[in-house]
Amino acid sequence: MPRFVERMLAAGTVLLVALSFLPADAHAIPAFARKYRVSCSMCHAPAPRLNTFGENFAGNGFEMAVGEPARDTVDTGDPLLRLPNSLPLAVRFEAYQRFLTDRRAGDAAVDQQTPWIVKVLSGGQVADKISYYMYFLLTERGEVAGLEDAYVQFTDIKGSGVSLIVGQFQVSDPAFKRELRLHYDDYQPYRVKVGRVASDLTYDRGLMALWSPRAGTDITAEVVTGDGLNHANSARQYDTDNNKNFALRISQDIGRLRVGVFGYTGKQGAGAASSTMRVFGPDATVPLGSMGELNVQALRRWDSNPFLGSCTVANPCLGNRTAPFSTTVDAAMAEVILWPQGPAGQWFVTGLLNYVDASAPVVSLRIGERGDDPSTVSQYTTGTFGLHYLLKRNVRLMGETTWDFERDRARLIAGINLAF
Repeated sequence: MPRFVERMLAAGTVLLVALSFLPADAHAIPAFARKYRVSCSMCHAPAPRLNTFGENFAGNGFEMAVGEPARDTVDTGDPLLRLPNSLPLAVRFEAYQRFLTDRRAGDAAVDQQTPWIVKVLSGGQVADKISYYMYFLLTERGEVAGLEDAYVQFTDIKGSGVSLIVGQFQVSDPAFKRELRLHYDDYQPYRVKVGRVASDLTYDRGLMALWSPRAGTDITAEVVTGDGLNHANSARQYDTDNNKNFALRISQDIGRLRVGVFGYTGKQGAGAASSTMRVFGPDATVPLGSMGELNVQALRRWDSNPFLGSCTVANPCLGNRTAPFSTTVDAAMAEVILWPQGPAGQWFVTGLLNYVDASAPVVSLRIGERGDDPSTVSQYTTGTFGLHYLLKRNVRLMGETTWDFERDRARLIAGINLAF
């Protein structure tokens, strides 16, 4: 049996065993709940995960309906000015206790990650069919991280049905939104970086166009720098070369089933050397009756010269390579979300499988990898089980355990997530 199949079956077994012990029985923020005087459960199930209504609300530019009359605004008497009564702000706070088994050198068996993340968020309309969304990370892993999501959205441009997002966003957002996941663990296939190539499927700068030509069909096209959220250089430019990266995702609803396909391509140069990167794969959201849903995605990535010509006799790359070489990376994830009391209940159960398999130890997931090289791995497989309880709609208690199949150890998480 191939190693990939063995590992995914083992991870699936861990998840199913954990589930067997249970009883049988685009973004939104609290500022919008205050504006419309509604419960967070209208858009979230549970927060921060968006339900269908919440996805439509974000797609409408944070309005119940595109072009609805302005509300909670200052009457200035100037029809060319639209100002909210108050600046829409919200805060998201996450704190955790982390426990590790089989502690390695440099690891703390118990880590008090309190707080782990503190965000200040803002969003809303500034004109008819023009809105914005952004958040500032006051602290992420103990450092001031700055802006991540930060964009302006032009909705239904000239009645065409096409919306345009300009700014910073995640390349993977049209498929599954990392920032809205319920897990402490991440969607690792999106975090794959290969060699010295800067591009992955997380944050980048550029344009995103969204179009729904008919009910149930969504098409998203992106043009981004391919350099991530780097700092401007001495010439006050974000782009490190003249290349741009392009992404396309098409999805179709078939009843309650949603299937999609994602493609991403780009090129990065460094002096006379360059590397072409391509990513392609399918995804799906599968309803599990009235009890939950299953989200899956598989991706294959090709890089033609991931070390950008830096492998030489004087400075060999991994495996003592002295000439350019190409690599492939297969990555997949499967996420299950169950709501035994219904989507408006207080208990939620989650599971997440992550799988990454590279043709050489060239992958960085930026999680403190310890593989064949101090900062890269060739394989990564984890299985996660989580239990979540809504103390209030905007206060979630959670416990999570993750088994790392490569390191043969577990990570246990106890935490609280709140927003206000």
